[in-house]
Amino acid sequence: MFATPAYAQAAGAAAPGGMEAMLINFLPLIALVVLFYFLMIRPQQRRMKQHRSMLEALKRGDQVVLSSGMLGKVVRVEDTEVGVEVASGVTVKVVKSMIADVRAKGEPAPANDSKA
Repeated sequence: MFATPAYAQAAGAAAPGGMEAMLINFLPLIALVVLFYFLMIRPQQRRMKQHRSMLEALKRGDQVVLSSGMLGKVVRVEDTEVGVEVASGVTVKVVKSMIADVRAKGEPAPANDSKA
């Protein structure tokens, strides 16, 4: 019913490969890590770099979209904060990292009505 010590030792010695078998067992795990890097980590780092460069190029007069979806016009740029005018005479202070998108000044507005 129980294996004898001699039988257990013989079974371990009969295992083929050794180091090669261990490498083959870890190969799928290594492939998954490489796959995650190229599909998830690298694109996220690229997106963060683009967002950081967009915020560094922020200047007065730019139209911005905040992360909450609000639209506004930049009236003051500081190191970590930005003054955004969300309505006539209404200026709010916003943390720079909460700016989701910068729209160019000359970007044409979408035509909602037909002019015939």
